[in-house]
Amino acid sequence: MAMTPCSRRDAKRILALAAESAHLTPAAMAATMVAGSHGVPVPKHVERALRGAMEAARTPAPPSGTLRGVALLPSRPRTEQVLAEFRKCQALLAAAPSDRSARQALDDAAYTLCVLLGRTTVHEAVDAAEQHLAASA
Repeated sequence: MAMTPCSRRDAKRILALAAESAHLTPAAMAATMVAGSHGVPVPKHVERALRGAMEAARTPAPPSGTLRGVALLPSRPRTEQVLAEFRKCQALLAAAPSDRSARQALDDAAYTLCVLLGRTTVHEAVDAAEQHLAASA
């Protein structure tokens, strides 16, 4: 924690989260970390727990009122356009499953939809687009 400046409150929160993850009390976690600073080897599971808690502390929490953690949403017209293009490409591929250009067009539309909505899967992106359009209707 010395390498990541934070307030006393944040340090306590990180220590408590790491202790919970390592199945230790916060006092035992603190004692292990102090011993580690004096050259005593720190158990690997404690290191992993602390690293995970630090990463969680660095990751900003999604603002309230957002769509599954996406803070910045595209405009409604752009979302409609990209979702319509994706569905058009789906229909074209369904009509001609062996058409390589139809497959490439669907892949491109799916990629655009995922990037636009900040999702890692097409299913999540379509759901997020539909929610966004329903919420802004």
